[in-house]
Amino acid sequence: MSERFPGGAGGDASITVPRPPRRLRPGDTVALVAPSGPVDPERLERGTDVLTGLGLRVVHGASILAREGYLAGPDAARAADLQDAWCDPGVAAVICARGGYGATRLLGLLDWDAMAAAGPKILLGSSDITALHRAFADRLGLATLFGPMPATALIGDPEGPEPASLAYLREALFEGGTPAPITGDRVIVPGRAEGRLTGGNLALLAALCGTPYAMRARGRVVLLEDVTEEPYRIDRMVTQLLQAGCLDGAAGIVLGSWVECGDPLPMLAERLAPLGVPVLAGLTVGHGTPQMSVWLESNVAIVTESYSLSGMFRDSDAAT
Repeated sequence: MSERFPGGAGGDASITVPRPPRRLRPGDTVALVAPSGPVDPERLERGTDVLTGLGLRVVHGASILAREGYLAGPDAARAADLQDAWCDPGVAAVICARGGYGATRLLGLLDWDAMAAAGPKILLGSSDITALHRAFADRLGLATLFGPMPATALIGDPEGPEPASLAYLREALFEGGTPAPITGDRVIVPGRAEGRLTGGNLALLAALCGTPYAMRARGRVVLLEDVTEEPYRIDRMVTQLLQAGCLDGAAGIVLGSWVECGDPLPMLAERLAPLGVPVLAGLTVGHGTPQMSVWLESNVAIVTESYSLSGMFRDSDAAT
């Protein structure tokens, strides 16, 4: 089965201006699904309680606790849970329980026409969910939320959710919220830039090279982050993005967390500075603690004088 489509890798996107979905209101129903790795039941229960505490009604995908090796059940079941939740008119947001591995295996199994017909809603997740963020941008023309997931240590551990991460998620997720700028701690290339935010987890972006869902950075601000990767592996993946043309024409780059990655910043500076665009590092986005949430495919601005990435999400822009 071919997964090529107009606007895929190497072409102009058929949907050129993704719009944000309506953000949440108290009382909305959200569906938790597991598109990637298997879910810990206790963390899922605690994460569900956290979301309920935000005033949301939470439902679970039918196969959310399934397990098949390193996957949360068979591909067909994971895809069905995701698609059923997305196409349910009573669900305002689909929240991925955790990352791991497996989201890329679903991209050819989803009925994109049916999901487009279901209308816009929120997709929340990070790490391996980068694959879904890329596909939802290209196939559904939607801004999606890259942020902490409920069945992870950050939200679902016994000690309770990490306070700053939860507070920021609430501001990003709910209607009327105004997330503060996210600050970095190092300027690699000074300057200012504006554009729609794209990117996410570096390993997934590299894995999508050569597929219809490959990132195209022209005119965009690119987010890159990863976890437990040695600097030479990060070098290899960034080199792959560069050689595949995925970073051509980028307006700017923001570097998130690099947890248990040694110190990749000298190498990242060497590889990215020649692009000649602003590069800001040390943002608390990705796998670190705290973990701030960002709306991919929404407009952002880099100002290196203030070490900041600010969003320009307006509820008036949201799809209804």
